[in-house]
Amino acid sequence: MTRLFKRLCVAAALSCVSIAAYADTRIITVAGGCFWCVEHDFESVRGVKGAVSGFAGGSTANPTYKQVTSGGTGHYEAVQITYDDAALPLPQLFDMFFRSVDPTDAGGQFCDRGSSYRTAIFVSNAAEQSTAEAAKARAEAALGQKIVTPILRAGPFYAAEEYHQDYAKKSERILTRFGLISKANAYKRYRDACGRDQRVRQLWGSAAPFAS
Repeated sequence: MTRLFKRLCVAAALSCVSIAAYADTRIITVAGGCFWCVEHDFESVRGVKGAVSGFAGGSTANPTYKQVTSGGTGHYEAVQITYDDAALPLPQLFDMFFRSVDPTDAGGQFCDRGSSYRTAIFVSNAAEQSTAEAAKARAEAALGQKIVTPILRAGPFYAAEEYHQDYAKKSERILTRFGLISKANAYKRYRDACGRDQRVRQLWGSAAPFAS
């Protein structure tokens, strides 16, 4: 996904599925807690063309970040991942997703609690459903614990505000309890404090694809 294409999706708050079809790519939507983290992780993967932070699974049209995190819209923080299926087959992508989160936690992810931070995979057809179910079964067998991540029928995806896109890469400075620092620095501090990588390493060990 080019940066121009990504900005157009964000500005229009559109589902990028129909647009991306013209680029001969595929798209899947996943929810893995903080969408800054999921977006940043998967944009580093070979075969991923881009990722957009947004909201999925809810009932309110064009929700804002504040509405979603306040509760009541039913949305998950989610990420639409545009990928090249030849370079990154869907089973591999789903395997990576399960091993990048805590799929045993039904109440949120890591330090972020509440319904908007739950995990989920959104599928558009029977083939994606079957692939996701198989990946879930593999993850459950590998972990030896019950996985609570639901596999849901995809509905509208709404891109989050521009403020949230590529948050982990931005040099724009914001005021935090650590003082005036860049968004990239604030993201790193948040991720470290939230315990995401520590918990993923505890669960998945060397199979964790992103935990450093």
